[in-house]
Amino acid sequence: MKIRCNREKLLSSFQTAALFAPARSPKEILQNVKLDVDAAGVTFSATDMEVGVRVAVEGVEVETPGSIVLPVGHVGALLRENSDEFLAIESTSRGTIVRGERSEFKLPSNDPEEFPEVAKFTEEKYHVIAAPLFRQIISRTEFATDLESSRYALGGVLVELDENKIIAVGTDGRRLSRMEGPASSVGGHKTGDTMTIIRTQSMRLFNRSVQDSDGEVHLAARGNDVLLRTPRATFYSRLVEGRFPRWRDVFPNRRDMQRIPLTVGPLHACLRQAAVVTNNDSRGIDFSFQPGTLTLLSSTADIGQAQVELPIAYDGPPIVVTLDHRFVSDFLKVLSPETNITLEIENSETAAVFLADDDRYGYVVMPLSRDR
Repeated sequence: MKIRCNREKLLSSFQTAALFAPARSPKEILQNVKLDVDAAGVTFSATDMEVGVRVAVEGVEVETPGSIVLPVGHVGALLRENSDEFLAIESTSRGTIVRGERSEFKLPSNDPEEFPEVAKFTEEKYHVIAAPLFRQIISRTEFATDLESSRYALGGVLVELDENKIIAVGTDGRRLSRMEGPASSVGGHKTGDTMTIIRTQSMRLFNRSVQDSDGEVHLAARGNDVLLRTPRATFYSRLVEGRFPRWRDVFPNRRDMQRIPLTVGPLHACLRQAAVVTNNDSRGIDFSFQPGTLTLLSSTADIGQAQVELPIAYDGPPIVVTLDHRFVSDFLKVLSPETNITLEIENSETAAVFLADDDRYGYVVMPLSRDR
């Protein structure tokens, strides 16, 4: 195999693929990125056997087709530090040679035949989703999952797809985040009653790899895995086994609730102040709602006390609810400071429901005991 390519384009594609190569693995071959050069084009691929990627490389002059396996660390550093505009890559019986105008590197290489095949996107049934929306859906749900839970289903994001929308849900059992958006079905694709739970680690990698400039993504859910396609790459991930909680039951339908309008920026600023005197053993902050005022109260024996007030448009009865400030902050961090939200709350013992006013995004937080 022998090619010549623009270094920056090569680096961009290599860095995307390298995200999916494990830093440690019982299978040493997986700690590499494979480069395939054939009639279909030039492609980098990487996988840890749970999630994988195939990335197209543009601007390549092909002299001889073939395949090579490139070590992530050394080749990544080489491409970043080299200053040549173009690089030539050639495989030999002794390894790999990378040549620039004023440089030459000789690297050992493993047998490309040992590298596992990464799935290609050949599905005729899938959903089309705007790339910016897809990334937003991930960032607004994956943080609420639980990677350490013995309930494996909580270690992923549930994705539901029907004819014209996508719903994603993440939960760790103490809070739940839900985002909905438009999505178009192609070929009658839908998840139906199937539990399509995508691993949290996979969703994070998708979010880092997909760009808003990709325009749209194609998402195909299958029995045990999911495929994602953009104009630049194809992604693969195994699904999480297990049954996801009945999340629709978590969003309460209450008649006597109070609906309190808030703005993200001011609320988050006050919350950060009140959190100064909290620690891992005392994470609860009292949210005290009085007509015209929200008062945040926190207290830790060996640190101190805090009281922070925020003027709000509220004229209902007094309500005090104790919430884990980290859970509330996680929700506020994924929204812009100027976003208007509504807090639906009934009393100190029922769940607090935060709703974004401008889209279909909701977040439920279970209260802490007042006698914590």
